[in-house]
Amino acid sequence: MVGSQSEREDKVSLELSEEILQSMEVGMSFRDYNGRISSMDFHKSSSYLVTASDDESIRLYDVTAATCLKTINSKKYGVDLVCFTSHPTTVIYSSKNGWDESLRLLSLHDNKYLRYFKGHHDRVVSLSLCSSKDCFISGSLDRTVLLWDQRAEKCQGLLRVQGRPAAAYDDQGLVFAVAFGGYIRMFDARKYEKGPFDIFSVGGDISDANVVKFSNDGRLMLLTTMEGHIHVLDSFRGTL
Repeated sequence: MVGSQSEREDKVSLELSEEILQSMEVGMSFRDYNGRISSMDFHKSSSYLVTASDDESIRLYDVTAATCLKTINSKKYGVDLVCFTSHPTTVIYSSKNGWDESLRLLSLHDNKYLRYFKGHHDRVVSLSLCSSKDCFISGSLDRTVLLWDQRAEKCQGLLRVQGRPAAAYDDQGLVFAVAFGGYIRMFDARKYEKGPFDIFSVGGDISDANVVKFSNDGRLMLLTTMEGHIHVLDSFRGTL
């Protein structure tokens, strides 16, 4: 009993007030990029951070030690969006070469491609993984949202949309959201073919969606748009 208690990891929650944010300082700065950082992702259960840059590099960091562990170049395909799988040294990333819109499952450990996901015909602008399952979702300028299983090369589902989509799974993989045209559409992942079970307005902001995400507890959603607006909504009621 004592042993199990000592091994238990205590989690501390901290409300980010304006006072706390103002007291924060930069601990380390990495300036060895030769282009804009286009995407970044923290691993769910480790201290790792991965970034993608316009200089066609993918970089793995240990944020606790403030060190860059590895740099991998993707000169042939380019790199735009990147996110971790459940494994801390395996990522999925999108291309940026203009001729191959495949998604790639990459092992950062030995720089090997584990799988290619082909289905989109234009630039992928949204990529989200479900941390509790092997599924992920992608949205493209070809006006499609594709549902994937990491273990299969072909997509498991397809939705056609009427604009630039932003898509995300909730933490349990039971629900996913697709944002475009000033609305967020909520889908049951088990019966998405029936259409959205709820549609939320984002206060008249009809600019293109950029990123949509669920909070860890699933209660809130965050949406950013190309006009620079940030919306935080209740994921059950859709209220701002």
